[in-house]
Amino acid sequence: MYLLQAGFNGGDIAFQLFMFLFILGIPAAIIFLFVFVLRNRNSRLNRIEEKLDKLLKEKD
Repeated sequence: MYLLQAGFNGGDIAFQLFMFLFILGIPAAIIFLFVFVLRNRNSRLNRIEEKLDKLLKEKD
């Protein structure tokens, strides 16, 4: 009769919550890192363009 009794334990709830956050966290971390790398790359490209413009003006 004990097998027919349904209930939740605190550990079950904690595990489900942890797994839910873990599953949501992986794509969020990937997206965050991808955006961070692109932003950093764009700022580097802008600095290089500014240096090139400066060198070209000095050459003329």
